[in-house]
Amino acid sequence: MKTVQINNLYKSFGDNIALNNLSLGIEEGEIFGLLGPNGAGKSTTINILSGLLKEDKGTIKVFDKNIKANIGEVKQDMGVVPQDLAIFEELTAYENVSFFASLYGIKTIERKEKTMKALQFVGLEEKAKEKAKTFSGGMKRRLNIACAIAHTPKLIIMDEPTVGIDPQSRNHILNSIKELNRHGATIIYTTHYMEEAEALCSRMAIVDKGNVIACGTAESLRDIISDKNTVFIGLKDISKVDEKILLNIKGVEDVYFKENVVQIISKKEVICLDKIITYLAQAGAAILDVKTQTPNLEDVFLNLTGRSLRD
Repeated sequence: MKTVQINNLYKSFGDNIALNNLSLGIEEGEIFGLLGPNGAGKSTTINILSGLLKEDKGTIKVFDKNIKANIGEVKQDMGVVPQDLAIFEELTAYENVSFFASLYGIKTIERKEKTMKALQFVGLEEKAKEKAKTFSGGMKRRLNIACAIAHTPKLIIMDEPTVGIDPQSRNHILNSIKELNRHGATIIYTTHYMEEAEALCSRMAIVDKGNVIACGTAESLRDIISDKNTVFIGLKDISKVDEKILLNIKGVEDVYFKENVVQIISKKEVICLDKIITYLAQAGAAILDVKTQTPNLEDVFLNLTGRSLRD
């Protein structure tokens, strides 16, 4: 059974089309990655799914219920971890979680148990009586998660929950997500860290310009460009490189520049590295090193969108 089914979702803000007939299905029990550069439509999709925005066209079913007609009922089984922290700095960790649990109608005695269980789950039970304003960034992120899961939702939406935190907190959060999933929660996960998506997600969708341009497992997405070679060439003077000349070399399909490195994607069946190196030497770019790489998800993303995930 699909936990979420989105069909032909369309949303615009004036002349800006945020979602352009986006369709997506998420199976029960998945950790599903929603990936895309800034402005791709991820946040708009999440905001409509969680009832914060209304779509212009299209339908969304959650737990086989149309959210337009059943948003109150659907929200009872949904938890949202927003990218922007949704906690009260002057309240204690316990008071924060208890407050959000109360919004779901959980009575006092049960709420106390669920609040402490949520804090224990994110490793903050010993900080229950301390105010949120005294917490580190990573602890606030963990508290943010506790507020979203105290009512034990079946669907949890996590919008970049590891942004700007220390490695220890990141590992704690990633392990917590896996544990929530093992206990039966379906999770929608957005991130700008491709390695997180690979480590967590059973499937993922790449979204760009308001639509899904690819969807599948990490392996199936890598297969999209399995007929490509990727080479990274470090240069002393990248300013001497003419992108048009590189693209005119037979077999070269895409060229990307980052600092003093040029990344070249070429057809696997065409041997063109010798021609690339010859051109760079003649241009006086001064080659420092050459590294080849098998395709990874970042390569897939660049190939499909022309942009880095963090752009």
